[in-house]
Amino acid sequence: MSVRFIEHRRHSMRTKPGQHLCQAGVDLARRVGEGMTAFDRVYTSTVPRAFETGIAMGFAVDRQINLLSSMPPDVEISFDVGFGGFSAFIRQHPESVVANFVRELAAFHDNVARSLPAGGRALILSHGGFIEASAVGCVPDADHESWGPSCNYCEGVRLTYDDGLFTDCEILRVPGTILLN
Repeated sequence: MSVRFIEHRRHSMRTKPGQHLCQAGVDLARRVGEGMTAFDRVYTSTVPRAFETGIAMGFAVDRQINLLSSMPPDVEISFDVGFGGFSAFIRQHPESVVANFVRELAAFHDNVARSLPAGGRALILSHGGFIEASAVGCVPDADHESWGPSCNYCEGVRLTYDDGLFTDCEILRVPGTILLN
């Protein structure tokens, strides 16, 4: 079986301007983690709340990745435009900083998928906008508008990788979460 899976999720809740999870965020991450299966690898951004989300979900973090930590300073789009917003922007501005960032994220996901054993699974934890940009980059010809709004806390996507290509994207929603930004 050459199929591999990547779940890319948003970190859990914090109280701004703090960089760490609040207790409600730890509780949410634990609840979501209880419903997840084991992963061969876990990657997070270098920002504490992403790393803490992985631990609260019950997973050891293998690597923290700078690429997942902050968007380039000259990005011309808001992180919360959703899947359709990223897709439309890239179609209109294929040589923009956003389009290049999306391609970089897609290449990272491709490298992660290729590094997994057959049937393997990876978890990536990052931030709002990163999930949407990554999914659009990995599955560029999908109907992104139909995927709905931006991912809330602990929500994300499950990308299916088969025979060297991302072939599907399932949106993973978490019922009952409160968006605090």
